[in-house]
Amino acid sequence: MRSQKHCTAASYSFDPLQHLAGIAPYFEPSDPPRDPAPPQGCRVTRAAYLVRHAAIDANDYDYQEYLQPFLEKLGNKTVDWSTIPELSFLATWFPPALAEQETVTRAGKLEAAQLGVSISFRYPTLRLPQRVWSSTAERTVKSAQSLIRSLELDDDTINLVQVYEGKKAGADSLTPYSSCSAYSSSAGSKQASQYQKQYTAPIIARLNSYAPSFNFTVEDVIAMQEICGYDTVIRESSPFCSLDLFKPDEWLAFEYANDIMYHYNTGYGGELSGVIGFPWLNATMSLLTASQAEQDMYISFTHRELPPTVLVAMGLFNNSAFSGADNINAMMPLHQINYNRAWVSSRILPFLTNVAIERMNCSSYGFSNGTHYRVLVNQSPQTLPTCSDGPGESCSASGLQAFMCEREVMFGGYSAKCQVDYKNSTDVVTFYRSADNGTTVGK
Repeated sequence: MRSQKHCTAASYSFDPLQHLAGIAPYFEPSDPPRDPAPPQGCRVTRAAYLVRHAAIDANDYDYQEYLQPFLEKLGNKTVDWSTIPELSFLATWFPPALAEQETVTRAGKLEAAQLGVSISFRYPTLRLPQRVWSSTAERTVKSAQSLIRSLELDDDTINLVQVYEGKKAGADSLTPYSSCSAYSSSAGSKQASQYQKQYTAPIIARLNSYAPSFNFTVEDVIAMQEICGYDTVIRESSPFCSLDLFKPDEWLAFEYANDIMYHYNTGYGGELSGVIGFPWLNATMSLLTASQAEQDMYISFTHRELPPTVLVAMGLFNNSAFSGADNINAMMPLHQINYNRAWVSSRILPFLTNVAIERMNCSSYGFSNGTHYRVLVNQSPQTLPTCSDGPGESCSASGLQAFMCEREVMFGGYSAKCQVDYKNSTDVVTFYRSADNGTTVGK
């Protein structure tokens, strides 16, 4: 009689840190799992990067709305946490220093420096930039400085140009959403709140069964899940990330609530998203397609709002791209998770998220020789809709011209569509070509 072979199920693993939306520490999700190396026969001759600032100790809104109220409540309530196995860590846990919010953490500075090293290794034949750009907030400046220090071979060879975060700068800014009068920073909060109430209800019931006197709320649950991220980027780990505290499905629900918010705020659910992102895309493509360029690399640091609007302007991570559906919001239901969605904020905008556009010179089998372009998000190659006629589904020079004309028809006219209520607005980005050489960073 033959011996019977027994099959064992594959082990299941889950990392909450890769599902924390805009609070996720930087990681490269390989979405899709394509080779980030240039396609066969291609070499990169020019590149541009748009980078979100590195990890910070707490976002102002998160701190005021969720973290501070929860931490104060935790300090004021008398509960013997040591007698509750699931929450026993609260007996000895103490909050990280959050007195000054939105400060880049040590881990954030290290990750920004690592990105600089990664870029230098990725493009060994390109000239190091003379200038790097950032908006004027401390967190973007500090992130840019960390990258510059790791990127330059000798001290004070790369200058940092700070682009003012004005509310009347039109599109000529790394924070064009602030100058867009018709844009609302609270967009998406209402829709996200609807799902938050739903997914936290059973969690609240469970936690209150452990500690009835604490009276856990929706805001408390969100605060605890946010602390997982902020605690980690400050102290490298957090007991709030334990899968004994929140199950994988509950982390996925937290992520989805954030996806809903970003969808309506800076994603496809926002009418102005592509309008806000197009000026940077248009200016960057002009730099990359020009016959001559002052730099081989253009690197800019901004906040979490701009990268997703640029992705919308390019048509990437569009949930309904191949469906032909007109109702884009139907792909982000408010009553259940669309697990097959393309719009996943943890993959799109973790701390230090970066959108790269590369110009390549290609001589590849089966394709015409010449210049091609491709986009990478956190090192993962993406395919531009309507333009994938080159090696590795890159976009040919002629195809890119048609693509950009198409996107301009869809998203051009920043000042008019943003309904600006101030004078001297502009629809274009000019600071890359300005005479401002910035200042050295130093060690």
